Amino acid sequence: MTGMVRRILPLVLAVMLAMFLGGTVGGGAVAQGGASVSTQSDSTAPDYDAWEKTATRAESVVEVARASTPALEKLRAELTDWREQFQAAQGINASTISTVQRQLDALGPVPESGQESAEIASQRDELNSRLADLQAPAKRAELAHSRADGLVKGIDQIIRDRQTEKLLDFGPSPVNPVNWPSAVSTLIDSAHALHSESLAMWSSPSQREEALAALPVSGILLLIGTVLVARGRKWSRRLARHVLKDRQSAGRWIAGFVVSLGSFVLPFLGLMLLAGAIYLTGLVGTRLDRVLETALEAALVFLVARWLATRIFPTEDMRAPPLNLDDDARRAGRWYGALLGLAMGLHHFLDAMSLTFGWSEAAGNVILFPLVVVAALLLWRLGRLLLLHAAETVEDTGEETYRGRMTRLLARLLVVLSVAAPVLAAVGYVSLSKFLLFPSVLSLMVLASLVVLQRVVVELYALLSGNREGAADSLIPVLVGFVLVLLSVPVVALIWGARVTDLTELWTQFVEGITIGNTRISPTIFLTLAIVFVIGLVATRLLQGALKNSVLPKTKIDPGGRNAIVSGVGYIGIFLAALIAITSAGIDLSSLAIVAGALSVGIGFGLQNIVSNFVSGIILLIERPISEGDWIEVGGQHGTVRDISVRSTRIETFDRTDVIVPNADFVSGTVTNYTRGNTVGRVIVPVGVAYGTDTRKVEDILLEIGEAHPLVLANPAPYVVFQGFGASSMDFEIRAILRDVNFVLNVKSDMNHEIARRFAEEGIEIPFAQQDIWLRNPETLSGQSAKGASPAATVHITEGDMTDGEGDGDGGDQ
Repeated sequence: MTGMVRRILPLVLAVMLAMFLGGTVGGGAVAQGGASVSTQSDSTAPDYDAWEKTATRAESVVEVARASTPALEKLRAELTDWREQFQAAQGINASTISTVQRQLDALGPVPESGQESAEIASQRDELNSRLADLQAPAKRAELAHSRADGLVKGIDQIIRDRQTEKLLDFGPSPVNPVNWPSAVSTLIDSAHALHSESLAMWSSPSQREEALAALPVSGILLLIGTVLVARGRKWSRRLARHVLKDRQSAGRWIAGFVVSLGSFVLPFLGLMLLAGAIYLTGLVGTRLDRVLETALEAALVFLVARWLATRIFPTEDMRAPPLNLDDDARRAGRWYGALLGLAMGLHHFLDAMSLTFGWSEAAGNVILFPLVVVAALLLWRLGRLLLLHAAETVEDTGEETYRGRMTRLLARLLVVLSVAAPVLAAVGYVSLSKFLLFPSVLSLMVLASLVVLQRVVVELYALLSGNREGAADSLIPVLVGFVLVLLSVPVVALIWGARVTDLTELWTQFVEGITIGNTRISPTIFLTLAIVFVIGLVATRLLQGALKNSVLPKTKIDPGGRNAIVSGVGYIGIFLAALIAITSAGIDLSSLAIVAGALSVGIGFGLQNIVSNFVSGIILLIERPISEGDWIEVGGQHGTVRDISVRSTRIETFDRTDVIVPNADFVSGTVTNYTRGNTVGRVIVPVGVAYGTDTRKVEDILLEIGEAHPLVLANPAPYVVFQGFGASSMDFEIRAILRDVNFVLNVKSDMNHEIARRFAEEGIEIPFAQQDIWLRNPETLSGQSAKGASPAATVHITEGDMTDGEGDGDGGDQ
């Protein structure tokens, strides 16, 4: 833990710099053959003689495995430099090799008979010989790169084994009373050593004069620092409450968050002023310098932990607290978080002092053990609070949410860790106990920081978009949160003991990618593929928009044809964009021929319906038997075509519902298109009149009605058909051709209204159905005796009415 907090920021910056440099080097990687593209074919080759000496020395060191860890780290850095040189050297003569390879491809393969002209055979041999010479430096660099990579991995394995042995080291037990006196004497001796160093500095006349001369400035810094330490946090909290007030808008929340940063910035600035006042006296020796530096680091850990506790367990901001807890639980959480930060800071301080003053292992274990117990107890308390929060996240259905399950899992891990860490330390595995406990506390702080930053992102998005209610569930804050989690992974890895070299090694392997056959797949390839494809896709959409809105409307092409052209341009553009993107990324499509052949079998059997619909969609766009806006009937469904895609066609019915019809149904089935080519169509209006009506008069009236409607064409003229004699009426039909068949129902309704009006004026009756029913025993219905009853009666039934022939029946058996 010595210097952990002080080293985290430089380590993260180093990792980010290494990633940037790795991306810059890897940006020139080409997928073909696992080589890098060299800007110059005559690049300077590495010094292989010097490399041989370095590799031989490294192999002996790795084989013996007795060198110190710093020496191994230095050797590893040297090997890493060589490996980068060999990685770059693999691209030597790349452009020339590509040219020669194209020349060989132009000659074609050797005939199966083996007989070809002497001139072509000579050219082929010359090109093959030249290709081998050009590839030799790259092959040599590839072999050297593999050797250097193996040595680097060997050194990493040795260092990891040593770290594991150190963690599992069994040391003196801190609960053994035999070790207690030495711990007390160690603390006293350290205090005496620090006091003696200060007296030695004060005894020097020059140092004393310098301290007295700096006393006024030191006093002022001491006063300001004391005020900031004592009052800085209160000022910040008071100002934050004033900013928030009763209104919880996004702008006020962000302003309050910025102000709340002063609750740890101002006290830490005060501590720095106090340390500066001490440094100005000139009475700071080597040990006191180390004490002051470590004390500032420990204070920073405590202040940040206390601030995070106030953000996770807030007092003022209750609109959307991170945890669903009551006031007492939040108050306890703030205390637990602050005390845990204090224990963490003290552990960091005492751990550094053990190295500064040379404490024995037994004394160090005894001194640090109480902090282990206190930190474990606080972790157990925090775990209980998280369990309370998880219990409050149960949905109305009784099921626990995903976040609730994750919180419950984290809480149980903290509880188990709080029990295991003190037990391991008491037994004697102090290093393992500290490794499990204090990195867990730092990881918990990182997790709390992510929660706070995610809330900041949500509030910023709400402020910019104005969508305060749905900001937390929007896509952009979620993506930003995912990026923040990815950025925190290196920090967490460093907390848990990972070395910067481990992270840079992982990044190097990630940038280099993996080799499949003769093709190297790397992030650079995917990035190039995505960028080129997106550019092609955007260009295609822009071209489609220009055609649809500017060019095609000025032509005489019908709307269906314009839609087919726009859709065809879109499909071709997407295909070309994908092809250009794959080619630009350097992916050899010929190497995928076998895979494509295997996939084609699966497509032929498992995806035949999808392929059938896809091909049918292409046929519909080319032949255009239907177009957008057509009124069609397919599979018993009437509707208007609204969209024709590759797989299916969307039809909007007259009920304003969408019906998705597979394209194969249009090609293989029967489709009725009422508006194909034009909107002219026929309407038929049936009507019946009572028997005895003058049929010619009816015909004239119906013909006048048909000719009078504005949507009926004069040529061909409408006509009336006397269909025949029905059961209750004589049946007629008006048949007319409409200029727009889409209004057929409106026309039919208008003609029916006009028929009803004209028939009423002319006294023409429109009959309704009548039936005669004979009852054998009507007396049983009326309650009469059988003696005076007639043998039969006639019942006339009309629609909605039934009476018997005698006028006194109300029902009967049929």
